[in-house]
Amino acid sequence: MARLEAVLFIAREPLSSRKLAQLADLADGTAARTLVRALNRLYDSESRAFRAVEVAGGFQLLSRPKFAPWLGRLCSVPVEVRLSGPAMETLAVVAYRQPVLRAAIEAVRGVQCGEILRQLMERDLVRIVGRSDELGRPFLYGTTKRFLQIFGLRSLDDLAQREGLRMGPTAIPSAENAEMPDEGEIGEEADSPLEDDWD
Repeated sequence: MARLEAVLFIAREPLSSRKLAQLADLADGTAARTLVRALNRLYDSESRAFRAVEVAGGFQLLSRPKFAPWLGRLCSVPVEVRLSGPAMETLAVVAYRQPVLRAAIEAVRGVQCGEILRQLMERDLVRIVGRSDELGRPFLYGTTKRFLQIFGLRSLDDLAQREGLRMGPTAIPSAENAEMPDEGEIGEEADSPLEDDWD
C-alpha cells in the first residue's frame, strides 16, 4: 500500500489502475483499485485533507474541496485555465454535443467561434476527433483528457444532464457516420485546423 501511495503522491496527472499496478509492482489493475479503496478508507478514518480521486480515466491524489479556500491563498488558478464567458460557452457546447462540427457550435452560440476554438485547442481542452462525411469534410471537435481532469470528471458520462445541450435527433448537423482519422493524421492536421473550414 505504501508503494501505491508514493506513486499517487508524485504523479502529476491521473494514472490508470493498470499503470498504478505497473508502477507500484502490483498484480493487476484490480489489485490497484482495491488498494486505492483501502487508502481512501484510511484517509477518511483519519480525516486527512486529501484522498485518491478517480478523474479523467485514472486516479490522482487531490485535496478535499472543503480546503479550497485555504489552498487558494497559496496558489491561484493558472492563467491558461481561466476562460472568458464565450470560451466557456463554446467549451460547454463541444462537451455536450461532441463530436461536433464548428457550424453546429456556431448555430448554437449564434456567433463565429473559430478563434475561440483555436484558443481552446492551444489550452488542450478541445481537440480534433475526426472529419465529417459532409461536403468539404469539415473537422469534428471533442474535449480532451485534460478537460476531464480540470473539471474533475471521471468520464464524459459525469457531465450533468442539461436539456437541450445534448444533441437530439433534429439537431444540426449529424456526425454519426463520420470517419475518424488515425492519431498520426490528427497530429499533422491539427497545426491549422480552422483555416480549411472557414466557410
